[in-house]
Amino acid sequence: MTVPQQGYPLAAAISPRVQVIETTDSTNADVIAHVTSAPNEWPHLSLLVTTDQRAGRGRLDRTWTAPPGTALAVSVLVLVGGIPPHMRGWIPLVAGAAMTRAVAAQLRGSGHTAGLKWPNDVLLDGGKLCGILAEVVPGEPDAVVIGAGVNTRMPRTDLPVETATSFESVGLQADEDRLLADFLLSLDEQLTALATAGGDAAAAGVLGEVEALCTTIGSDVVVSLPDGTKLEGRAQRLDVEGRLVVSSPSGVETPVSAGDVVHVR
Repeated sequence: MTVPQQGYPLAAAISPRVQVIETTDSTNADVIAHVTSAPNEWPHLSLLVTTDQRAGRGRLDRTWTAPPGTALAVSVLVLVGGIPPHMRGWIPLVAGAAMTRAVAAQLRGSGHTAGLKWPNDVLLDGGKLCGILAEVVPGEPDAVVIGAGVNTRMPRTDLPVETATSFESVGLQADEDRLLADFLLSLDEQLTALATAGGDAAAAGVLGEVEALCTTIGSDVVVSLPDGTKLEGRAQRLDVEGRLVVSSPSGVETPVSAGDVVHVR
């Protein structure tokens, strides 16, 4: 495992608990198990980190793996009792936006760009750099574990698909401690704003913040829906619940709450 000798002091200044492990099947599964067995030991923003995750999971039950030492796998616990349950669909979007901001901070002055692909894939120069999965802890509806896998030291030859990328493959070296700290800070700020506004994402500024980062908005897209059908059109905006509103060529607008999005252009 490649971990800085000094650990993650910047992240530890924000998180009440930063636990680094050598290897695991899934950081999300680990945090869920820990919170279930000892909830008082895992306060808000507790973080589990590894660079060797063997059986990570993504959206739609996909598996996610990477050669040891080439990606940063993290899971953070957030307590969201202040956000109304019907507005918690914003949590994964907020997480994606927070990581996009953290990645963008790494790219300043480099000529590279970061963006957010709805709902929460983080892009580097249009390629997928990071995927995010948010899961509710069973029996603890106000506890959500947010997992993220960031391709850091992964050489181009190890990228799993042509649409993936990494910091190393574009000639950059990530400051992982700063990346984690920026992610945690932005995540907490946006979730706090959402809770303070009673779940009103527009009033909290969250809706505007996510839309501003989301490269899907304004793109022609094909959305593969959970029922196996496909929706084609222009991604127009996000609605108040964080759903992607897609306008068909005939002008019919359809809100999408889940699906795989491909940017046509």
